Amino acid sequence: MKTLFNFDPPATEEEVAAAALQYVRKVSGSTHPSQANEAVFEAAVAAIAAATQELLDGLVTSAPPKDREVEAAKAKARSAQRFGTGD
Repeated sequence: MKTLFNFDPPATEEEVAAAALQYVRKVSGSTHPSQANEAVFEAAVAAIAAATQELLDGLVTSAPPKDREVEAAKAKARSAQRFGTGD
């Protein structure tokens, strides 16, 4: 999961939905629900996305917003250090 709070520009609706989907997949243990579970799976994704957006909208900070490109570069560097560069 990646952090969605305190970025400029703010997290998009798509990013919030993707995080909600990732959460529901992890909790349910299923990447693709059966037809019998599809409705409850999708309802959970929608509810978690709404709760996540409400959380992000309500959080406050005095820290300056983070730059997405800088944070992505830091994550890439941490990954390379942790897992190697493949060379």
